[in-house]
Amino acid sequence: MAEPTLTNVFGAGATQDATTLTILKADLPGLTASASNPAEALLTGILKRAAVALTDANRDLNIDQSVFVDLSQTPSFTTRVNGSTTETYIRNTIAVELDKAYGTVEIDPDDY
Repeated sequence: MAEPTLTNVFGAGATQDATTLTILKADLPGLTASASNPAEALLTGILKRAAVALTDANRDLNIDQSVFVDLSQTPSFTTRVNGSTTETYIRNTIAVELDKAYGTVEIDPDDY
């Protein structure tokens, strides 16, 4: 099998050339697109979109898929302090697993 495609991972409107990667906000699940979405919201949408294609089951079936995005982690609770106020937050975890042939342990995007 082949590696997952750009549109598999980032949505039907994803394109790239030598210097740019374009991902349509409409392809990011849960994101309400605006002219000024926060960077963290965009990253979360990208991870959620990637998780659709980059599943553990797909990785098991396709030796050419090296990345698994796992949204199935159980949320936990954490306490955050803002000045004199302490609030309880829900902490969601997204795990990203990167497989590559045995060699260096450094994470290098060109290896995946």
